Parts: sequence; structure tokens; C-alpha cells
Amino acid sequence: MHDITNKQDIKTFVDQFYSKVRVDPVIGPTFAAVVENDHWSPHLERMYSFWNTVLFRAPDYIGNPFTKHSGLPIEKVHFDRWVELMNETLDECFVGERADEVKERVGKMSILFQKKLTLLKGDSDFKNIF
Repeated sequence: MHDITNKQDIKTFVDQFYSKVRVDPVIGPTFAAVVENDHWSPHLERMYSFWNTVLFRAPDYIGNPFTKHSGLPIEKVHFDRWVELMNETLDECFVGERADEVKERVGKMSILFQKKLTLLKGDSDFKNIF
């Protein structure tokens, strides 16, 4: 196995991760509710671009990932499963610093999104800043 070195490697782990997500009993239904069967390609392309920007600083992704998730019925159990599946997928495909970086960033994103969602649910004024 090798480390993540380019966008093709990103496509590998993103595709494998989302093939698991689609059938996962915990997070699969949440994704199915917002990504219809015929719209997976655009979602995957966004994810390739997102990780390409995160890992290689390529000017490939424009957007705010949190706003896409802020209205979803997701809780800690969903984030925990997302992290678990992503780490599992990365361990199956890659080894190295970039793979470890993805795992670290996924963990941090999980915590950050959960904190932001908690604030949104508990403070109506907080919603107005988005």
C-alpha cells in the first residue's frame, strides 16, 4: 500500500467510502434522503474536489460544508459512524502521512460540526450568522 498522492487516490477512497455509506444502516438513510440515486455523481465530484483542496491546496472546491449539513437530522451516532467508516476505508486503501491527515481532519470535522449543531439547536440567535 502507498500514501494518498493525487486526486486519483482521493477518488479511490471517496468512492469506496460512499459505497459503504449507501448500505450502512446508521448513516445510509440520511444520505439516501438527500442524495437521490441518480445524483451520486455530482456529490462524489464535490467530495473529490473538497479533499483535493484540503489535502493538496488545489483551488478545486468552493463552498461551506457545514451549511450543507446544518439542516440534517444528524447526531453524535451519525458522526461516530462517519468517522468509523472513513477510517476503515482509509486503512483498507492507504498508509502514510496523508492518509493519517485525512483521519485527523475527519475527527476534527466531526467534533466541530457537532459543536456547531449543538449551538444551532440551542441558540436561535446563532442561526442568524449563517
